[in-house]
Amino acid sequence: MTAQDKFRKAPPAPARRPGQAGAFPGQPAKASRPQRTDAGKPRQSSGHGRRNRGFVPDAEALGSWERDPAKLPQEDFSVHLAPRGFLGTLLEELGERTVTVFGRLVLAEGTEPAAWAQTSWLNPRWMPVKSIKDAASQLAAIQRNWRAHRPELVQGCNRRMALVEEALPHISQRPLAFGDPAPTAPLGAFTLWTPGLMLAASRTTSPFPDGEVHFEENKSDPPGRAYLKLWESFTLLGLRPGPGDLCIDLGAAPGSWTWVLAGLGARVFSIDKAPLDEAIARRSNVNHCLGSGFGLDPAAVGQVDWLFSDMICYPARLLALVRQWLAQGSMRHALCTLKFQSDTDHETARAFAAIPGSRLRHLSCNRHELTWFWEANPES
Repeated sequence: MTAQDKFRKAPPAPARRPGQAGAFPGQPAKASRPQRTDAGKPRQSSGHGRRNRGFVPDAEALGSWERDPAKLPQEDFSVHLAPRGFLGTLLEELGERTVTVFGRLVLAEGTEPAAWAQTSWLNPRWMPVKSIKDAASQLAAIQRNWRAHRPELVQGCNRRMALVEEALPHISQRPLAFGDPAPTAPLGAFTLWTPGLMLAASRTTSPFPDGEVHFEENKSDPPGRAYLKLWESFTLLGLRPGPGDLCIDLGAAPGSWTWVLAGLGARVFSIDKAPLDEAIARRSNVNHCLGSGFGLDPAAVGQVDWLFSDMICYPARLLALVRQWLAQGSMRHALCTLKFQSDTDHETARAFAAIPGSRLRHLSCNRHELTWFWEANPES
């Protein structure tokens, strides 16, 4: 039986039991432009949704960057926070736009977005401060919610920033249970450039401090930790498949993404050369086919609600596949992981970002990867 034939025979999703609407099966119960290279010793752990084997700290050569505030832009600039271990990758993306580097914070000319930023500060400003109390008062006069960014590699002001934070309203950092919405209140970010000068922005591109999302992880049911990519994506998007939605999961084995999608009540057609985890494959709303995700012809599939891919492949090959699905008009939404080799294919990443209706970003649980989301009729 071909993949297309098996797809057509996929069973409908089972009806949800009374009182099950809005539940998320499987979740744990709540408890009562510079040319630079990153160097340093391997990180032990970052503590937010990924294992960092092979990652290195973003050490920078002291004195390599202009730090004099008088010589830095005062307007029309952006601040991007590099993911842990990927400062060099962000600098490659920004290229000649890079102005200076302060720990993992990168000041860049203009306000264009950066896919390799964990979060970006919108409309940043320089704010002279006289004391810790003055710094807290100035921030509180702008809005309620602020979090400090303390550069790991820049010493001298971290204790002062902690005291400024203590003088501001507390921001909860409890891990989210999957299904909890992302915070909606504006979150500002600040850092002390010097003891008497603060760099701050009242809005950031992520509702989470430093763009890092922490979850109450499920360490028993899914066959791997890749499920966190979907949990984080759906949380940030405020959008996810619903009961009965038809989802295609390309390169699904061992089944972490299929586990999430099936738990949401979607009908899942998964395809991979390897089998799924047995417990996932037995679910009545999962239909698995042994084969290549590149062998599924979108013309033979028809309309689907969501296309997913966490396949290990060159980004350029994934782009060609996505373009086939787009040309066929076969999907309403797509969410794919771009997995890079030792060199980052920035050209292909830009091609993904240029597709109308796209969003491209680095999730806090991504490694040397970017996550691409697309929808056919975005509201904005």
